[in-house]
Amino acid sequence: MYKLKSSKSISKRFKLSASGKLMRYPAGHNHLLQKKKSKSKRQLRKISQISTYEYKVIKSKISKYF
Repeated sequence: MYKLKSSKSISKRFKLSASGKLMRYPAGHNHLLQKKKSKSKRQLRKISQISTYEYKVIKSKISKYF
């Protein structure tokens, strides 16, 4: 049986903090930014923690890196 590959797209989108939490950036900060307010664009820069259910799903897909 061959070794399963980890999902590269997930490993690029999520970062592991020093305390072991999975962090992510919110969606909606790549394009169509002209019509968004400065406040909403500034808030999109903040990194946030994912929920516990998502943590279990994502960790199983990228166990190689974590």
